[in-house]
Parts: sequence; C-alpha cells; structure tokens
Amino acid sequence: MSDVGAPQPGLVVASHGRHCLVETPDGTRRICHARGKKNAPVVGDRVQWSSTGDEGVIVSVDKRRNLFYRQDEIRTKSFAANLDQVLVLIAAEPEFSEMQLARALIAAGAEQITPLIALNKSDLVEPFERAWARLVPYHAMGYGVLPLSLRLSKDADREALQKHLHGKTTLVLGPSGAGKSTLINLLVPQAQVLTGEISQALNSGKHTTTATTWYWVDQASGTALIDSPGFQEFGLHHIAPMQLPGLMPDLKPHASECRFYNCTHLHEPGCDVQAAVARPDEPRQPGKIEPSRYRIYRTLFEELSRTKY
Repeated sequence: MSDVGAPQPGLVVASHGRHCLVETPDGTRRICHARGKKNAPVVGDRVQWSSTGDEGVIVSVDKRRNLFYRQDEIRTKSFAANLDQVLVLIAAEPEFSEMQLARALIAAGAEQITPLIALNKSDLVEPFERAWARLVPYHAMGYGVLPLSLRLSKDADREALQKHLHGKTTLVLGPSGAGKSTLINLLVPQAQVLTGEISQALNSGKHTTTATTWYWVDQASGTALIDSPGFQEFGLHHIAPMQLPGLMPDLKPHASECRFYNCTHLHEPGCDVQAAVARPDEPRQPGKIEPSRYRIYRTLFEELSRTKY
C-alpha cells in the first residue's frame, strides 16, 4: 500500500458518490475518496487531502460558509457549498413551474445565498411576455430577474449575465429545456471536453444526469459556475413550516402583523397575511400577495407539517 502524504489544501470541482475530483492551488486535479459517509465533501468545498499513490483521500472538510441542499422524506441531496449565488434558469417555453421556482428560492434564502432568476427565450415574443408577467411579483419582492435569449447568443445578454456572475461562485439550476447546457457552453466553451474528462475520471457515465461539476469562467477574477442536476424534485423537509413566511419576501412583512404570534396564516382571525392576499379579479397592488404565491405557501406548509412515520 502506498504511503499517505502530508495533508494539503484543495478545492472539490466534481463529485459522484464517494469519489470526487480535487483541484490543487497549482491547477492539478486528483481523484480522491471520502473517508466514510460523514462529512462527505461536495463541489465547492475547500478540503485537506493526502496523496495515496496516484489518488488521494480527503482528510477533512474546511468550515463551510453555506450548503445548498434539498431534503425529501427519505434522503438529503447536497448540491454545492460556499456559494455566492444561485442562478435559477427558467424559460418562456416550456412553461416553468412557479412551485419549483419558489422551492429553489426558499432553499437559497434558508442558507442566506443570493438568488438570481434568469428567464430564457426572450426571442419567443408572446410566450416570453406571458412568462415575464408571471415574474413581476418576484421582481417586486426584490429578486433579480434577468431576460435572456441564449439561442440567439446576444452580446448584450452575455454582458449582463457576466456582470452578475463576475467574481462569484454561482450554482446554476434549471428544469429540462430551460437552456442550462447552452448557458454553460456559452460561458465556458471547453465545458463539453471538461465534462467528458470528469465523467471518465469518476466513472459517472452520462454527465448530464450524474456528476455535479465546477467550471472556471475566469479563474483570475474568481468567477465560477457549478452545474448540478436534480431540479425536478425539490424537497424542503429541512425547513420547519413556521420558517416559511420569513423565507417568502411577500409574506414576511405581513406575518409579523398578525394578532397571534404563532399564526399559521391559514385560518386564524386577525391574520394580516390572509388579509393581504389579492383578489383574483383586482389589479396588482404594491404590498399585496399574489393568490398563486399564497397557494404555494399553503401547499408547502401542509407538506412540511405532515407527521413523519
């Protein structure tokens, strides 16, 4: 058995199961194995690792600033650590799920990670107008909302996107058909070659559904993208139901004005949240809660309140 070398720092740039790819400060990449399941490293982790022949072993994971993850009733799926922002890429077509969008935004908020919403396919005029109208409340809540046409690869779109990404580590999330691969290939022209090499190294088969991967857009400025699968099912079981209003910016200011401090905002009298829900037939007003957003809240509250057996 090869001797274990002295611990040295590294950055996890890909992961699959208990295998990961670690990049050293000089840019060398080495396959490493985690010791046990506890504190398993994820992409974006700063780690200490030791050489064991041609490969390595993770000795320890440095303290994280944050960890973006989802949790259903059975398992937890960690996406990435030490993020500056989460870019949720959706499209005018196919029509995006507002519930999935809300789940991603809530998960980001729970870890105090800045989210950015990007709406792709602005070249599809009518579908884009409809989709953009659905995002007006999110813009009013203070979320960044960016229009894109990745298919046309407009210079203005690329410049706006790069401005938002500059100097940051960004996790890119998006449903199938939103244009995630197009976005990454646009900003990282060598992405397909890199993912092929990483898939081969980690034996992870088809990259698009398996390995979470780190890409340097501009290493000198610290600009990086992380591509991760797993947007379709986004469980929030790590969040308590009573936390939800504080993680939904349109509900948050009203939740503190209710008659009862432990109001669930579902049925209690004197509930300022229920009073603020706009009627479907009235025009949008500042400070009002969209009926669709309140339905999302009710659905999530009930989902997270179910007794686990």
